[in-house]
Amino acid sequence: MYYIRTFWLMLVVLVLTTLNLTAAELTADEVVAKANQAAYYAGKDGRASVKMTISGAKGGKRQRAFTLLRLNTKDGNQKFYVYFTEPADVRKMAYLVWKNVGGDDDRWFWLPALNLNKRIAPGDKRTSFVGSDFLYEDVSGRSMHEDSHELLEITEQHYLIKHVPKKPGSVEFAWYQTWIDRETFLPMRAEYYDASGERYREVEALKVETIQGHPTVMVAEARDLKSGSSTRNEFHKVEYDLGLKEQMFTERFLRRPPREVTR
Repeated sequence: MYYIRTFWLMLVVLVLTTLNLTAAELTADEVVAKANQAAYYAGKDGRASVKMTISGAKGGKRQRAFTLLRLNTKDGNQKFYVYFTEPADVRKMAYLVWKNVGGDDDRWFWLPALNLNKRIAPGDKRTSFVGSDFLYEDVSGRSMHEDSHELLEITEQHYLIKHVPKKPGSVEFAWYQTWIDRETFLPMRAEYYDASGERYREVEALKVETIQGHPTVMVAEARDLKSGSSTRNEFHKVEYDLGLKEQMFTERFLRRPPREVTR
């Protein structure tokens, strides 16, 4: 009996050691690259309906509803199209992004009430997205090449990564850290810190489901710890590999959205 217990103990130690060695073989940059792929590149394209709830510090709530389209193009570049359906004051607004991995993204906003097609400056990507606690950059993702990455810890469930901007003056944070799921590589939580070391912002994945073989965040929440406000996005009707055409991700369709966002 003693030898049997010893054998199983040695086997457990061997398995745990193998898991730790396997995890340690991944560098911080490799973990971040896998996380970026899992969070933003599932399938060749994608579609989702989103219900956004903005909660103020004093308890007031506002809601938004929109459809999000995404298309992977060449060399890691992507195109995103967001069309708002509710409430009335934002209905028919549209947001278009051409994500350029090697440079600044191209972004446009269509404001029907003003009959205005507005080009968004590259420096505005860290500002609020339609008055919520999510940022423009959260929609299409932050390029991993804009930060340096350090693997702080490997737990049973997560990789803990610290990210420091290579151009500190271009962003409002001094650094941030993310907890990345070791199985799915989805970023499950991010905390942002200012120059004084105070945590001022959090983004968290609250619910994950597997859609067409792709682990997918179905509920996400962003929190402004200074103002006390928060925003929750709930994703519905998520689909991948729809065969979306690149022509619908152009300025032409800002005024008249393609049927893929209105059906």
